[in-house]
Amino acid sequence: MPPLHRVFLVGPMGAGKTTIGKYLAQRLNLDFADTDTEIERRTGADIPWIFDVEGEEGFRNREQQVVEEMTLQDNLLLATGGGVVVRPENRRALSARGFVIYLHASVEEQVKRTHRDRRRPLLQEGDPEEVLRALMLQRDEYYREIADHVINTDDCSPRTVAQQLVKELQ
Repeated sequence: MPPLHRVFLVGPMGAGKTTIGKYLAQRLNLDFADTDTEIERRTGADIPWIFDVEGEEGFRNREQQVVEEMTLQDNLLLATGGGVVVRPENRRALSARGFVIYLHASVEEQVKRTHRDRRRPLLQEGDPEEVLRALMLQRDEYYREIADHVINTDDCSPRTVAQQLVKELQ
């Protein structure tokens, strides 16, 4: 496999995109970035505040702009938000411009990993497990549609998943 210059991580919230991404970027000698962190840096506001003020649509508009710009950067591993795949424009940019890895996590694992996290706006209303299950039903096909590689992150440490990915990608 030729060297990877653009790697994009997709998957549901709680799959480990940011944490695994940092380890993987280091192992692949790539810069690391996270779309949510970049949105917060550009706006000076956190994601829950953006959702409160602009709604999900406003957030998705900002996310699309970040994806459009960052998927053109070389030497980058980009961790994306769980909902990045809902917009066809984002799916096209990700799949056309780099190597896409789908970090899959079961709904049960997502519940375990996110149950204390108050920074996830979509989990603040209703039963989090029902919300995560509905999101997985809606988004899993999109993750798989654009993925060049799929790996399950259940019951694995982020470092172990990163090491496994490096082996599989070589």
